[in-house]
Amino acid sequence: TWHLKKIPQIVSERTFSLDSPKFEAKTKLELNSVCGIECQRKLPVPSLSDLKDLLSYETIFENGTRTLTEVNVLGLALDPAGNTTTRRSSRKKRQIYGTDSRFSIYDKRFMTNFPFNTAVKISTGCSGILISPKHVLTAAHCLHNGKDYVKGSKRLRVGLMKTKSRGDGRKRKAAKRNGVPSFQWTRVKSTHIPKGWFKGVSGDIALDYDYAVLELKRPHKRKYMDLGISPAIKMMPGSMIHFSGFDNDRSGQLVYRFCSISDESNDLFYQYCDAEPGSTGSGVYLRLKEPNKKKWKRKIIAVFSGHQWVDVNGEQQDYNVAVRITPLKYAQICFWIHGNDENCTQG
Repeated sequence: TWHLKKIPQIVSERTFSLDSPKFEAKTKLELNSVCGIECQRKLPVPSLSDLKDLLSYETIFENGTRTLTEVNVLGLALDPAGNTTTRRSSRKKRQIYGTDSRFSIYDKRFMTNFPFNTAVKISTGCSGILISPKHVLTAAHCLHNGKDYVKGSKRLRVGLMKTKSRGDGRKRKAAKRNGVPSFQWTRVKSTHIPKGWFKGVSGDIALDYDYAVLELKRPHKRKYMDLGISPAIKMMPGSMIHFSGFDNDRSGQLVYRFCSISDESNDLFYQYCDAEPGSTGSGVYLRLKEPNKKKWKRKIIAVFSGHQWVDVNGEQQDYNVAVRITPLKYAQICFWIHGNDENCTQG
């Protein structure tokens, strides 16, 4: 079942205006030299003042103006155990591990229905997931390389899968037959990125903060997915996770996959889900029972950060990684959605 957790509060202390960014960074769909599992184990537990710094955030608006909001964290119990990771299985090479176990969703009835219709395309080449009538969760590195915003994020748009295609009848029939999704593009009004993602603030732990929330200019009327606190591997049925996105090697198709998690740290899941660039930023979800009810409920528990190369004992190794939604990140993302923390007290 989904366990309710008391959520710490994130409150904004003050907001400053910053210069407009240059928007000159190149979009990189693969990240290098990230702090890997061994490195994570050695990291000290961040203090409260570290966390206030890491969870402060930048907001960029569609007209190019930018602000920095400093936050305070209330009601947090610091975990003295540190960055514990559980060891599961050894690592295989490549992004597609063994047999490619991804499913392309061709049938419009699935594609335009929950949960698949919550997957969206980001105009910088990534994927994302709907988390409210106006908000999308994605990976920070789809928009910012740690130093500057990527070129394509200046006029950022989000593509929602369309149920009906208009236009030329022949093309429409072919698209319908081939199950190629067509998109309705919506402009992004503002984007929030945690300061922990920026180089110079976080050093080794940037990857823990590889998430961002986009606010759409116009609300949509679709069913979106709720956020959940990510449980430990042992609390998941078969330790299985699911996510759908728009992988580059299957152009124009929605690709769904599920797999088990092989390792975890406090902030990251390491897994062997088959995925190609383009699916980065997808919402990773689970299906668990609602407490005291017979109903099952899907919730987003992580953001797929993509395929990473890291140094492990001086050797380059690769894995697919997702950023977990911890109670703190839940509080922050919830605060970004609602603008207050009253709706965020129970995870």
